[in-house]
Amino acid sequence: MPVEPIVAPFAAIRPRKDVASQVAARPYDVISFEEAAACAAGRPWSFLHVSRAEVDLPAGVDAHDPRVYAQARTAFDDMQRQGILIRDDKPGYYAYRMIIGDHVQTGVAAAGSIQAYKANRIRRHEHTRPDKELDRTCQIEAVGAHTGPVLATYPDDTGLAALLAVATDGEPIADATTDDGVRHQTWHIADAAAIAAIDGRFAAMPALYIADGHHRSAAAARVADLVGGNGRFLLISFPAGEMRILDYNRVVRDLHGPPPDSFLSALADHYQIAAEGGAVHPATQGEFGMYLARQWYRCRPRIAENGGNAVERLDVSVLSRRVLAPLLGIVDPRTDPRIDFVGGSRGLAELQRRVDGGEYAVAFAMFPTALAELMAVADAGDVMPPKSTWFEPKLADGLLSLPVT
Repeated sequence: MPVEPIVAPFAAIRPRKDVASQVAARPYDVISFEEAAACAAGRPWSFLHVSRAEVDLPAGVDAHDPRVYAQARTAFDDMQRQGILIRDDKPGYYAYRMIIGDHVQTGVAAAGSIQAYKANRIRRHEHTRPDKELDRTCQIEAVGAHTGPVLATYPDDTGLAALLAVATDGEPIADATTDDGVRHQTWHIADAAAIAAIDGRFAAMPALYIADGHHRSAAAARVADLVGGNGRFLLISFPAGEMRILDYNRVVRDLHGPPPDSFLSALADHYQIAAEGGAVHPATQGEFGMYLARQWYRCRPRIAENGGNAVERLDVSVLSRRVLAPLLGIVDPRTDPRIDFVGGSRGLAELQRRVDGGEYAVAFAMFPTALAELMAVADAGDVMPPKSTWFEPKLADGLLSLPVT
């Protein structure tokens, strides 16, 4: 049986160029209901009416209520009926560029293969939660399309970079800036020779790596099993050298009994602890910043972690093994309600705010996980601890959707 290509061209459902800025929205899973409602207010074509359709239902309706998925389908159909969203008549790949500040990354939007995903050629590194999988499964089934793109990465490829440079030389088919300040641009690559060349570049890659979107990809696999369809999902992949991973920090509600002085004393068995005059950004792997009792500390390990597998060597794993479990009683960060996670885009001031507000007792500022570490974990078939990576910028919802059939 021939091996199915890891990605394929597709004919996207997308906004007309002149209304793309009215449609593009931040991903459904990074904003609260209140933020979504505020962003969608006065913007009838915002894709939040599809991705967060509860904003158009009576207050108090649960986000997983069947009425929410039905409303999403209504909004999606209305946008197509009124010509806000159109479907390309020719399949192709799509160049996708994100710009924020001086950071630029350019990749390829494609129809990722469910078969390749199940065969671990599109590799994952996180566990998924059944409730979140079910939510996205219901959304895809109701709307009849994969509307939430999965962010992926691949080893740098000069040949593919050259193809994308040519593809992005002309006018984009969409140019929109979402309310988080990220500029998103897309180009349709429908030329047969260019498609064949991109096919060849991806065929030479042993694997792609999911960076963000594990629940969306798992849900896509469930939809393929349940209702058939084309066995593909919306995948936007970027070269590893252009990806940006920020820190993913931790806050804990209490010290599990001891006062701050006793906690510091216990922590000093494993770490050199130095008080600092301001927020502490870890300078190297193995080091972390800590905010406790209105004081920032820099914590350096007394003994470096050199052994163990790729998962055990991660800073977030070491913190769990040396600090969270033995000193704070947090054995499973996935389920313990005493711990929360704060993406690096919110800054260290957010950690300080949460502790000073009294809701949390201590915060840990982590050194960002390296992309090479993520790939090593995925290559080994292992999974990372929860909330190990925070990728920024985030893809937009609404600029490209992949029909199920």
